[in-house]
Amino acid sequence: MDTIWLSGAEWLAVLRVGLGLWWLESWRHKDKKGWFERGTGIEWAAGVAAKHRWNAVRSGFDVVVRPRPRTMAYVVVYAELALGLGLVAGFLTPVALIGGLLLNVLYFTLMIHDWAEQGQNAMMALISLVALFGMAWQTWSIDGALGWFGA
Repeated sequence: MDTIWLSGAEWLAVLRVGLGLWWLESWRHKDKKGWFERGTGIEWAAGVAAKHRWNAVRSGFDVVVRPRPRTMAYVVVYAELALGLGLVAGFLTPVALIGGLLLNVLYFTLMIHDWAEQGQNAMMALISLVALFGMAWQTWSIDGALGWFGA
């Protein structure tokens, strides 16, 4: 494979780190006090889910999220932080890529009516797939330095 400036593995590392920074920005801009103390994030998502066109989304939200809003707020916020840190550092990279892909699919599905959210989550999911199948942990990563997950 011919590339300009960096090797193919290095470009995949750039993609992985960029995705990690995207997750960190998603975490950074959240109003943590609102999410944890007032439940604003889960309350907003509940409103979206309640009007969703697919019954599976409405009922799934009611079964999984609605009964435990505080726990789910912590899960969402700290999952984004963990994904960002894991991808930037290249630590447990395949786990972070699969976890991020699943979170993007959930976000994409919940926000099926919002074109901006669909675009963002589709692109993040695509980057996750490319980084996963390109084994983006081979370069500039803790996983690579430790020889984890093959090379």
